[in-house]
Amino acid sequence: MESIAERVARIREERGITQEEMARLLKVSQPIASDYERGELRLHGELIIQLAKTFGVTTDEILGLESTKNNGTAKNRRFLRRVQQIDNLSKRDQEALLRTIDAFLTKAS
Repeated sequence: MESIAERVARIREERGITQEEMARLLKVSQPIASDYERGELRLHGELIIQLAKTFGVTTDEILGLESTKNNGTAKNRRFLRRVQQIDNLSKRDQEALLRTIDAFLTKAS
């Protein structure tokens, strides 16, 4: 049976989030994030809520009370990280990138 710590690590990896990114989002250090995933530190209620919001899952999924859904996330973590970085671009650059992607997709169809 998968522990909560193992479940957190698995869900994080499925979402294409690094430990460093998770630590930053949770406002903790990377070693602390690692300790959570290894079961060295116990997860408290507020942290479980933060993890659920960060990963886009329910607290029940973190706790193992229901199975984790894919939630439409990409299987290719490298691709997913790139997509997440698009939010950091200016609105103009985002629009240009979307036009380029649309052109590639139209060509592929």
